[in-house]
Amino acid sequence: MNGEDDTFRCRGGLSSPPCYAAEIAPEYFDPLAVDPGQARDVARWRKAERERLRAERQALSVTERQAVGAALMVHLRRVLDERFDGGRGRVFSAYWPIKGEPDLRPLMTELHRRGVVVALPIVETRAAPLVFRRWTPETKMVRGDWNIPVPPPDAPMETPAIALAPLVGWSADGYRLGYGGGYFDRTLAALRPRPFVIGVGFETARLRTIFPQPHDIALDLVLTEAGVRSDPEGTGSGRVSGPSASGAGPR
Repeated sequence: MNGEDDTFRCRGGLSSPPCYAAEIAPEYFDPLAVDPGQARDVARWRKAERERLRAERQALSVTERQAVGAALMVHLRRVLDERFDGGRGRVFSAYWPIKGEPDLRPLMTELHRRGVVVALPIVETRAAPLVFRRWTPETKMVRGDWNIPVPPPDAPMETPAIALAPLVGWSADGYRLGYGGGYFDRTLAALRPRPFVIGVGFETARLRTIFPQPHDIALDLVLTEAGVRSDPEGTGSGRVSGPSASGAGPR
């Protein structure tokens, strides 16, 4: 083997296509993951891509990250205004930025003042769907899982109609590379009705494919600082039947 082949991707004898994920055509892949060896290779490849993309993100300057966040907020305002009447009367799930993620907290405050119910996702039970609790600018945050600030346990529970999904990586067909815990896909599979999900991340985090597995759920929209980058259904307006603020709560 040469130096490139003798990496984590190709150890252990003959390798399945994801070992060469950067070189092969995406269609040469088993999307049902019936080959356990291939599934293992996908997991190893995703782990390496997460590490690479997170390192690239952390290497950006504060000014560069701020510029990305500002551009994303412009695009998000436009999407919310054009498709969802600004989000008024709906529950909007945002996120608290960690590890170099775009900081959209100014938009959270703005939406709250517009009459949007803003919620944040919380890991309250390991390996279970996320819980969403209401956030306001006056909320006294506490430390949650992974030391992330979250609303306190007595904050009202909400069910989002529109949800943001921070992206480590993304593909043009609307799939998300997350942190690997599976919480977001597990949550989307459990929520009824399912919220309209907008992935937000860096333009440089685009991947040719994430090699979707059966548990992966495509996003409704992907936004980067460059604008709308993936809109699989074309209009993005078909699944906003989630609860209004007055009817929000666990389902």
